[in-house]
Amino acid sequence: MTALVVDDDSINQTIHHRLLEQLGIENQVARNGKEAIDIHCSGKKFDLILMDRDMPIMNGIEATRKLRAMGIRSMIAGVSTRCVKQEIQEFMEAGLDDYQEKPLTSAKIISILHKIDHSGSISY
Repeated sequence: MTALVVDDDSINQTIHHRLLEQLGIENQVARNGKEAIDIHCSGKKFDLILMDRDMPIMNGIEATRKLRAMGIRSMIAGVSTRCVKQEIQEFMEAGLDDYQEKPLTSAKIISILHKIDHSGSISY
């Protein structure tokens, strides 16, 4: 299993990277939505994308829309400190599969992982 962490905050990048590593998930970090698009254009594929909402250069909403338009079918989980229902809905409508409020925890990541594989071949 592989994951892409898309977040402009270096502390969140480190936390999310380490949480995924502790669960045995190989992962890479992108600092904004444009980097996430560029990584996918280079041919890389991921099972999971953890997408921050508010980032410079290209935000999570725009990046999610572009990834979906490119045919990317990875599980995209939005992560943000925003908790206003309308803002979460706007993010979900961009093409998210799931939304989690920051800070992420192992339990939240495991909850996302269970949604990826319903066949049970991955057990957490």
